[in-house]
Amino acid sequence: MDREHSHTEAGNRFSSVGQVLSVRGSQTQISLVAGTASGEGRTTVGRFVAIGTGRGELLGMVTEVSLDSPDANVGHRSMALAEIDLIGEIVVGPDKRPAFRRGVSEYPVIGDKARLITSDDLRVIFDNKGKKASQIGYLSHDETVLATVDPENLVNKHFAVLGSTGVGKSSGVSVILSNVTRSLPDLRVLLLDSHNEYGRTFGYQASTMCADNFKLPFWLFNFEELTDVFYGGRPAVEMEVDILAELIPLAKSQYQQQRSGNDRSSLLRKQETRSFAFTIDTPVPYLIQDLLSLIDDRMGKLENRSSRMAHHRLAQRIEAVRNDARYAFMFANANVGGDTMADILGDLFRRGDDQRPITVFQLASLPTEVVDAVVCVMSRLAFDLGMWSDGALPLLIVCEEAHRFAPADRATGFAPSRRALARIAKEGRKYGVYLGLVSQRPAELDPTIISQCNTLFAMRMANDHDQRLLRSAVSDAAANLLAFVPSLGTGEVIGFGEGMSLPVQFRFTELPADRIPRNEAISSLVEKEKFRTPKEFLAAVVERWRSAGAGKAGEGSGMMDPETGAETQPTHDGESRQNRITDAVEAVRQQYLANR
Repeated sequence: MDREHSHTEAGNRFSSVGQVLSVRGSQTQISLVAGTASGEGRTTVGRFVAIGTGRGELLGMVTEVSLDSPDANVGHRSMALAEIDLIGEIVVGPDKRPAFRRGVSEYPVIGDKARLITSDDLRVIFDNKGKKASQIGYLSHDETVLATVDPENLVNKHFAVLGSTGVGKSSGVSVILSNVTRSLPDLRVLLLDSHNEYGRTFGYQASTMCADNFKLPFWLFNFEELTDVFYGGRPAVEMEVDILAELIPLAKSQYQQQRSGNDRSSLLRKQETRSFAFTIDTPVPYLIQDLLSLIDDRMGKLENRSSRMAHHRLAQRIEAVRNDARYAFMFANANVGGDTMADILGDLFRRGDDQRPITVFQLASLPTEVVDAVVCVMSRLAFDLGMWSDGALPLLIVCEEAHRFAPADRATGFAPSRRALARIAKEGRKYGVYLGLVSQRPAELDPTIISQCNTLFAMRMANDHDQRLLRSAVSDAAANLLAFVPSLGTGEVIGFGEGMSLPVQFRFTELPADRIPRNEAISSLVEKEKFRTPKEFLAAVVERWRSAGAGKAGEGSGMMDPETGAETQPTHDGESRQNRITDAVEAVRQQYLANR
């Protein structure tokens, strides 16, 4: 007996659960006999049904079940109604086997029989017909059926993972990236880790980078990004910005002249000729000392006191940032030079000898004032690398806390970082640069950017604004699934879009305990210290608290990681240092109480 016949007979073994009463567009209403269903025959919201037609079976999902009238619960003939959203059909393919395809070519008629679909039917639906498939979980209502994604459609058309805090977004992202990179071995992933959660999650698949082991020299920053660093995210002084805009290209030309063997002092004396070939955004090396020398030389020739003071303040500002130990990842070799751009790109995007596909960059190791600029730099470098390599190096940028770097409110955030992410979202596919967004506040995400994500994974969220955004982003056939979002369990998700065979509710694969993402800065104190009494615990917390504000001269006042000495900073959305410390102390306290 061939598979076609066995599939048909398997469907016939299950009795009808109802028949079609009405059809309207993609929605169908069927009758049910209330109170008689049990076991395999339980017809309730979220279940799939098949409706027989002339050429095959239509597939639909139950979105609502109700009595047909207030008095319908009297007697054994009481009837119930089920609302069905049609999402596709099961037909006999060219190979004489049952196959699933999205869309409806033949609508049901009044009286057509409906049945609950079986596990075999679900496997037909999720069969990728020989295409690459990445397993990321299993269906919520049938754990024997694996939930898979088409990795190429998922990545090439961008995706987003959305849900409230604590619902398992980070674990879901880990599952997705681990499996997709196995299916697409040429893909390289840069994960922008806002909370230092993913350091141990990927094992041998990832290289973890932070301010301690990675250098991102200041000359790779464009003018807007470098200005944001010098002014700590505050509004820049217009006169000082004009000075920078004029002298940075000169400093670049001076360094290139030095490398060519020409006399640096002669160029310094001829700086007013403006005979240079570089713009303020050209990514070529220069020395910070050359820039300061140019400022000092210009200042010595000015007679206007106001102009001299502007140059003096600018020089002091640059010196303060350069000498701040927290900014060593930018300025460690500021007066040494060297064109390391190719090496930096190779390390950041895994194109060197180390072929691990994922780079986890821990943003919490950076000063909070510079995080937006660094995200902007990395996003821009990814796009430009893809563009100038003609798409030969496929890259996926996954941005945690995406609402911070691409906010919907144009008056907040760092505009260049939003533009950099929007550029990837709108044009990146042409150059093999793709985007993955992770956010607990989807309503605060730039709608232009999230609208480019063709696969969405929606986890539990109770905020009405977030739910409205999701409803506006999905088709009518999938919109009713979003009614289940507030009641989803931890690790449970509704996936819909180009990467999924059909909109479906499933659970992500559970990670081993040692691979679950967690904040390393908060957990490290508990792991390192063994407290005998509550007093010892509080003493250790106070020591961390005080040491955070007693760093070296010029350092900031973030929290210090006890293992690495790296500073962790307040969150991007205005949370104060005090609130961050309070959260960390509370997390450590809860861990301590749990271990008593």
